[in-house]
Amino acid sequence: MASEMQRYDTNEDDEEMGMDVKEEDDDDDEEKNAAMHAMAGFDGVHGSSSSNSFQHHQQYQEQPTPGGSRRCRPLEEKERTKLRERQRRAITAKILAGLRRNGNYNLRVRADINDVIAALAREAGWVVLPDGTTFPSRSQPQGTGTAGGTLTTMVTSSSSHIPTQHTPPPSLKGMPSGFQNTADQSACQVKSVFVPTSSPYDSSSTTRSQTSAMVADGRDTQNDTFLAGSVDSSDKQVVDMHTKLQERDFAGTPYIPVYVMLPLGVINMKSELVDADGLVKQLRVLKSVNVDGVMVDCWWGIVEANAPQEYNWNGYKRLFQIVREHKLKIKVVMSFHECGGNIGDDVCIPLPHWVSEIGRSNPDIYFTDRAGRRNPECLSWGIDKERVLRGRTAVEVYFDYMRSFRVEFDEFFEDGIISMVEVGLGPCGELRYPSNPVKRGWRYPGVGEFQCYDQYLLKSLRKVAEARGHSFWARGPDNAGSYNSRPQETGYFCDGGDYDGYYGRFFLNWYSQVLVDHADRLLSLAKLAFDGTCIAAKLSGIHWWYKTASHAAELTAGFYNPSNRDGYVVIAAMLKKHEAALNFKCAEMSMLEQAVDFSEALGDPEGLAWQVLNAAWDVSLPVCSENALLCHDRGGYNCLLEKAKPLNDPDGKHIFAFTYLRLSPLLMDGQNYMEFERFVKQMHGEAVLEFQS
Repeated sequence: MASEMQRYDTNEDDEEMGMDVKEEDDDDDEEKNAAMHAMAGFDGVHGSSSSNSFQHHQQYQEQPTPGGSRRCRPLEEKERTKLRERQRRAITAKILAGLRRNGNYNLRVRADINDVIAALAREAGWVVLPDGTTFPSRSQPQGTGTAGGTLTTMVTSSSSHIPTQHTPPPSLKGMPSGFQNTADQSACQVKSVFVPTSSPYDSSSTTRSQTSAMVADGRDTQNDTFLAGSVDSSDKQVVDMHTKLQERDFAGTPYIPVYVMLPLGVINMKSELVDADGLVKQLRVLKSVNVDGVMVDCWWGIVEANAPQEYNWNGYKRLFQIVREHKLKIKVVMSFHECGGNIGDDVCIPLPHWVSEIGRSNPDIYFTDRAGRRNPECLSWGIDKERVLRGRTAVEVYFDYMRSFRVEFDEFFEDGIISMVEVGLGPCGELRYPSNPVKRGWRYPGVGEFQCYDQYLLKSLRKVAEARGHSFWARGPDNAGSYNSRPQETGYFCDGGDYDGYYGRFFLNWYSQVLVDHADRLLSLAKLAFDGTCIAAKLSGIHWWYKTASHAAELTAGFYNPSNRDGYVVIAAMLKKHEAALNFKCAEMSMLEQAVDFSEALGDPEGLAWQVLNAAWDVSLPVCSENALLCHDRGGYNCLLEKAKPLNDPDGKHIFAFTYLRLSPLLMDGQNYMEFERFVKQMHGEAVLEFQS
């Protein structure tokens, strides 16, 4: 019987993913129908069609048997069967949507459960042949070995079974994952390329941290694999893989200090050190692999929790003593934001209680969106100079906190144990507006919303508009969409939109200048408080919609960086003024993954990273870095190394220091531990074993 393909809208996720679900006509006999239901757990999206007429069901309901009698299948039973099929398809659709969005699985549009199982098997380190044969990558059956260093393994969808064999293009040989050029990326419209390697150090990347946006949002890097072919625009795909990237030898390269982030909840809300014995064991392991130091957040919500200028540093004193005993350095973060609700947050640390009390009576101390919704994650920059915090301005509160820290830990500064102080400048400690809050319903890759509608920032906008002679410009854009809008859906961010008009340029200049002024004020006081110690500011990488003219997501975050303007030069100059280092965190995706995952959002993490780094290096600004995602595999570490020490840079540029996210029992696991030790040696410019030439 001929089958009919049609779209079945099951839920909002289906619409967002642009996903079609296949349906088939009812079978003509009861035995076929029973067999179909027996395979319900294995067939992902096949089911009965709702497009046939009622007369067809009547004909199917009563059919003569070979003996001349008639068998009857009640219509009610058929309806129940159809309902089960629809429910099964809806569940399958949600699974596929979730794997695409959160699991970095590039499943074809009409994928079924077999595709899902194959993708999971490859993720676990197995090889899946076109006929479904599955086996561990180190025990290949005869006929699937290597020839000339090239793996003859085909990664195909269920709709294509064409074996081929290639070697990597000459232009890509010797290049690490994540460093293809733009032309290579454009030539590789990839659908599925996940094949494991066979190095004894290679392991499947367990416990991948999913980001948004922020990274984002983010995606993790895959094992050490590389694309050696291309696929056409249809669902059919055949990808041949090289077994191993030619890894660089980092022996003799510059020494880059490696720090490891301590757990967010290493100090509890009573300012007590949690699990000191366990921490001691972990620090011993870190010291044994020559890690340079650790990074720790000094939470404002813990230290000054109960009353203004009453500071409790007890837990941090005990922590710093233990770190010093292990001869490790400390990178400190002055965390003036709350913890909890963002990706990776496993504890809840709100702003100080007395600040929250003020916020209940005066909610304008928080960032506010166009609809009037407040964000208590951090204080609005509009109160930097307003005495609304029990007689103090926000800047004075921050400075008093930093000065107290400097006095309490004077001996650690004098001994050089505290090597750097990073100043929290906004949400997540990053210099940006909280334009994409998950708590307010934002989801990647929404453009976000402007956060300038508290009374203090509106007053600032009104003052600037009146000085310009256009008092009617004292407002936020009214056509910028909502948190989850796309640029072309808005009149403000679309190509040729209002963002590039007279009012649009005025508003964005003011909006971005507020961000720069806030950092300028706070870093000037930090330099005064921590004189003689390196200070730093963290900048997040808002990479989605980077390839559009407006760079919409960056605009709402406060980075005035459309295609006709460099918005990061101003920030780099401000940091240079205070001799502060830049800590840049962006999703460490490879170009390969961009082609797969970011095409819809027109994102470009690599392009953004190079723009920011070059803006900093042009003014000789020290650049620190940290990984945005959990990383335990060789491929991920190679990507981080390549970014830390760019290949063939004529000026020998490299990052100033690297901070690894994050200390956990998983990092100490045998295989992960060996890979991390190898990574630290390469960051330090030492020779390593198992080098692949």
